[in-house]
Amino acid sequence: MSDHKLDTYMNDWQERVATAEAMIPLIGELYRNYNVVPSIYGRGLINRSVIRTIKDHRFVRQVDGSELDIHLSLQLLQTLKGLNPGPCHVDIGKLGVKFREQGGEDLEAFLKTELAPVIGKFGENGMGGEPQDVILYGFGRIGRLVARILVEKAGGGSLLNLRAIVVRGQGGDLEKRASLLRRDSIHGPFMGTIAVDEDNSALIINGNYVQVIYADSPSDIDYTAYGIQNAIVVDNTGKWRDEEGLSLHTQCPGVSRVLLTAPGKGDLKNIVYGINHNTIEDNDKILSAASCTTNAIVPVLKVLNDKYGIEHGHVETVHSYTNDQNLIDNYHKAERRGRSAPLNMVLTETGAAKAVAKALPELGGKLTGNAIRVPTPNVSMAILNLTLTQGVGKDELNEYLRWSSLYSPMQKQIDYVSSPEVVSSDFVGNRHAGIVDGKATIAQDRQAVLYVWYDNEFGYSCQVVRILQSMSSVQSLVFPQDRG
Repeated sequence: MSDHKLDTYMNDWQERVATAEAMIPLIGELYRNYNVVPSIYGRGLINRSVIRTIKDHRFVRQVDGSELDIHLSLQLLQTLKGLNPGPCHVDIGKLGVKFREQGGEDLEAFLKTELAPVIGKFGENGMGGEPQDVILYGFGRIGRLVARILVEKAGGGSLLNLRAIVVRGQGGDLEKRASLLRRDSIHGPFMGTIAVDEDNSALIINGNYVQVIYADSPSDIDYTAYGIQNAIVVDNTGKWRDEEGLSLHTQCPGVSRVLLTAPGKGDLKNIVYGINHNTIEDNDKILSAASCTTNAIVPVLKVLNDKYGIEHGHVETVHSYTNDQNLIDNYHKAERRGRSAPLNMVLTETGAAKAVAKALPELGGKLTGNAIRVPTPNVSMAILNLTLTQGVGKDELNEYLRWSSLYSPMQKQIDYVSSPEVVSSDFVGNRHAGIVDGKATIAQDRQAVLYVWYDNEFGYSCQVVRILQSMSSVQSLVFPQDRG
């Protein structure tokens, strides 16, 4: 290869790096000052590195056949800022492809048409809603990840303010609590700074002042004493899963509503964001975010049932071990779970198949399920073995699922991958509820087997935060509108 060609490749790379560097402050300003949230085919651009931004542009070749022009993205952001937009979510990847397909002549006129409802609306309606106080009751795996996501979104108008964390004990362990938030063996270091205020029992996380409250029962707490009003409590403990138990939170001064990060019992609404979040009403004081497995499979089942119909099926989950299992053999009240989690595959039950009916009543009684706990610490898989109402081939089925991941109303819930080399660790940190593995799909006539990966910690936590946004006053227009 000639030196000239080598120089061409390097010059092109350096130019893309420089362009991405120029994009980052624009993205930050649009987010912090305008509450405009930019993305590329659902992949968020807030707080992303230069390399990640370049990779997101390259990803578009898998969708559109060619890499997204990063120079066009910079021009789009510059033009958008000049149009004083109101709060919204903007997929600059989809807009860039659409602009190119239409001839790509007048970018300002194009954006004025595509984003007409928000153009020139900066400041008219504030940041899109009123701030909402959030309390994390429990600070385990899900609690800490929800905290990371809430803090990541703070400062740009997400309007969800993490005000307090409630843990058991008498205090004196703030440094340990902070350390668990700073360092995570699976999800890596926290992207930011955490300071400990021992005197006032608080953590300052990326500028967010978060009170740490020690209590053994909700009845011990008066949140108004900390200036907290009308808050949503996110119960991560799983100690109470019915309305009677969870209502202990609503009896606390300063609390208005409760969200449980586990399947709810009795008549509690189990919400899977993207499926039935529009059923949330103002008088719903206690809600459940269902389980990680239910969140992973329901969106895929929904799009399949809408198009092909589902007669019946079986769901087998291959699930990473969780904190309720034992590291070494020891007594456990549940069957088999007493055996060492890192050393065994453990056959157990899952309520996810039955729980589907709480979000999708039309599938009630049509699914069975089981689970196998395996010696991995995170990322699980659901295998959907389905009998459809009408026949479909593998290619057609995969294309429909790929389309659903990009353009349907559930594009934040369903992701799609077709690489022959991916393994579970590749999905750590994926923000979707589930990721369809197209290479593994089996479809013949009315029988279909789908393999759906999911980060049972982080992907689920993202769904929890989406429900919080729906429960609060946060309202954001999304551009371009989906094609569903």
